[in-house]
Amino acid sequence: MMSRKIFRSSFFTSMLVLVATLALITGVLFEYFGVQLQNELKSEASYISRALQNEGISYIETFKSSDKRITLIANNGEVLADTSADAKVLENHSNREEVEEAIATGSGTSERYSKTLMEKTIYYAEKQEDGTILRVSATQQSVIPVLLGLMYPVMIIFLVALILSLVLSIRVSKAIIAPLNDLDLNSPENNETYEELTPLLRKISVQRRQIDEQLKDAQQRQEEFSLITENMTEGFLVIDDKTNLLTYNTAALNLLGIDEVQKGSVLMVNRTKDFREVVEKVLTGERAINALETENRAYTLIANPVYENDKIIGAVIVILDVTEQTNREKLRSEFTTNVSHELKTPLTSISGFAEMMMAGGMPEETIKDFSKSIYDEAQRLIALVGDIIKISELDERNVQFEQETVELCVLSKMVAERIKPVADKKNVNVNVIGSSAKIQGVRKILEEMVYNLLDNAVKYNKDGGVVDVIITNTDDNVNLMVRDTGIGISAEDQARVFERFYCVDKSHSKLVGGTGLGLSIVKHGANYHDAEISLQSAIDKGTTITISFKK
Repeated sequence: MMSRKIFRSSFFTSMLVLVATLALITGVLFEYFGVQLQNELKSEASYISRALQNEGISYIETFKSSDKRITLIANNGEVLADTSADAKVLENHSNREEVEEAIATGSGTSERYSKTLMEKTIYYAEKQEDGTILRVSATQQSVIPVLLGLMYPVMIIFLVALILSLVLSIRVSKAIIAPLNDLDLNSPENNETYEELTPLLRKISVQRRQIDEQLKDAQQRQEEFSLITENMTEGFLVIDDKTNLLTYNTAALNLLGIDEVQKGSVLMVNRTKDFREVVEKVLTGERAINALETENRAYTLIANPVYENDKIIGAVIVILDVTEQTNREKLRSEFTTNVSHELKTPLTSISGFAEMMMAGGMPEETIKDFSKSIYDEAQRLIALVGDIIKISELDERNVQFEQETVELCVLSKMVAERIKPVADKKNVNVNVIGSSAKIQGVRKILEEMVYNLLDNAVKYNKDGGVVDVIITNTDDNVNLMVRDTGIGISAEDQARVFERFYCVDKSHSKLVGGTGLGLSIVKHGANYHDAEISLQSAIDKGTTITISFKK
């Protein structure tokens, strides 16, 4: 490749010198002939001037067939006679360069090229004694026609020079390249070649060692970077100032829900308005933070610009999955709102009744009714606060409860007896079905779980309904099933019944005295025992809740 370049350089250099020489010679000759023609026009103008003085303007007509153009011009620029055109149709010549010069100094010259640039016209003008201007002009072929006329001898010279240049260029290129082809670049400093190459070879040797070290260091850094980014739970995107995606980690793909990324703009990864706003803002040089939500996940986008010499060259975007935190904040907010509402209602009732009693003047019977209402609302408050305390205890995993072996069937029968008075009032039959089933757990929590399940099953049952508590054993689990024939739960409500204070029918819950925390206590208790809970229900057909305890 290098030999070809040297060959082409030497060959084209010789050709360039040859062409330049021919052009220079042609140009010199062309200028020489132009000067000769100008001198000829000057002599002819002097001759014609004398003839015009003797024979008058009619003498110009004798030059109609001449290869030179004769024009007689008045001192105001009007054309009086012309050998090539009708003088009457010619425009005023007072603005012609040679005419202006002749009027001013007595004589003037100028040159004008035709539009094709294949010829030029030389003009010579001379002022006469009567004030008129005599102008003589002739055309001269340009360089190209001159060269065409010399084509044959030029081609012979050019062909001979071409052959000589080819032969010499080949030999020169081979002679120059031979020592370079023999270089051993694995050991640059051990070569015997041109002395001028010694500094270069020494520098190559130093740079080779530096490159090897840099490559090794870069490879190590790349491995460290990949190890860090691939083990991050946060998504990681790096873009340039044109939004093109440069690198990313697997977590980013997982969080954004895509399988692979094609090269191009990062805006193709996620087309949401929130994502686009972050990208656009960070590329203006500002730190950008925004929320990004999908159907069931919540993310926080944090983007920081990357500078090089005070110029933005890209940005780093980190994607944080804040779904759990968002849900916790939402639950906390809902819990606070619900607690406030649930506490405010009975307290308002108690305050109202007490205020009326304090006013006095009431019958004894009314005072008894108000006292009973105050007592009922106070009991409701006590039950509500008690349930909140139970959930708080279950939330605080660091609270230690005493673990023991619990006979689930015996426990269920005991709870059924406690719930029987309430069940009898609603004409609901409670049955405990099953054999011995022992699990490791906290008796207090398990008793509360069973009680809340039975309490809900009775409260939301129909008159004359049935509640069955079924305990079964498998190889791996002990299952506690509570099945009722109550009002049931719709499909859209089933996903939320275990949330705190969530009631399917709030008006019915007030009638039966529900706080909305019963099933939430059951769920927290199941989580505390690492048990799985499931629900099956249909409107007006009843509900079945199953808790599976690991043995």
